[in-house]
Amino acid sequence: MATPLLHPDMRGQTALEYRQFFQTGVDGQRNGQISIAIEPQFYWDIGDTQSSITFTPFYRYDEMDSERTHGDIRELFYLNYWGDYEIRAGINKVFWGVTEAEHLVDVINQIDSVEAIDGEDKLGQPMLQLTSIKDWGVTELYLLPYFRERTFAGHNGRLRTVVPIDTDHAQFESSAKQNHVDVAARYTNTFGDWDLGLSYLQGTDREPYLIPAGTKIIPYYAQMKHAGLSVQGTKGNWLWKLEASYKDSYQTYTATDIGFEYTLFGIGGSNYDLGLLSEYLYDSRGPATLAVGQNDLFSAVRLSLNDEASTQVLLGVTQDLDDSDIRLLKIEASKRLNNALKLNLDAWVSHNHTPTDSLYSIRRDDFVKLTLEYYF
Repeated sequence: MATPLLHPDMRGQTALEYRQFFQTGVDGQRNGQISIAIEPQFYWDIGDTQSSITFTPFYRYDEMDSERTHGDIRELFYLNYWGDYEIRAGINKVFWGVTEAEHLVDVINQIDSVEAIDGEDKLGQPMLQLTSIKDWGVTELYLLPYFRERTFAGHNGRLRTVVPIDTDHAQFESSAKQNHVDVAARYTNTFGDWDLGLSYLQGTDREPYLIPAGTKIIPYYAQMKHAGLSVQGTKGNWLWKLEASYKDSYQTYTATDIGFEYTLFGIGGSNYDLGLLSEYLYDSRGPATLAVGQNDLFSAVRLSLNDEASTQVLLGVTQDLDDSDIRLLKIEASKRLNNALKLNLDAWVSHNHTPTDSLYSIRRDDFVKLTLEYYF
């Protein structure tokens, strides 16, 4: 007799978002932008079979940018585990990385860049994942049968290139295009106070190269070999972090993000904790390219009130060390209003008068974003 599916456990969130830009866009786009998003999650435990199904759809409606109005399946996978092994089959999100400013080793999922400019939001990735959990470490093997193209803001959207990106005519190095089968592997282990991660992906480059084509820009997806290293060490109040990568693609280069976070607990005898963060970012492509973080210093403070509302504020600045004219300021703050409501405030302000810099095209897109999230 087949094992029945239990009733699904459903939870999730919906969010009302408002972005206020300080100036009109480079093509006269207006300053205010309203959108609403919903992301429910359904979970089924399949009887006594040590297996389950997870389904997380996502949809956003944006009243200004038709490209930002989009849906995605963030997760839809079957999980089975036995002994020291797990297997996941379907669509899933995987996060690799430890640093704050950039996630150089987090290359499995494609960036959903219409959601946010910081690269934190990812599209669901079709995959078959086998995980082995042993005393000598955790090994993950991935088969990735389908490639997801990066999303970009539309002509009426904000935070976009001056010339629109034509996502309908993307080009690929592989003749299989989106159907190219990628492979990846990762090994992680803990040695005393240190966490180590080694990763490798061979397949389609998640970062498209943008090729001018008349009045538009065409994204080009090359094949790549990507090796990554992540290290995190905990020493008292210190948290030491490193991400480093080597990529052989349309361009071959190395990149590094290294730094620390030092936390002052109970400052002034209060319940407040203050974190001091600093990271150095290096990219071997140098200042003559459109590389982000090619020789930058990121510094930030993070205040945690440790109150019932879980109030947190992060204030950070990224300074280009080759060009004092280029810097980026960001603010992230959040506070729970009750058990179901949470308020987030994000701000992005750039100082950039260098046309060759990759962020020059969004020099008029400084904004403040308010998001009211409802959890159910």
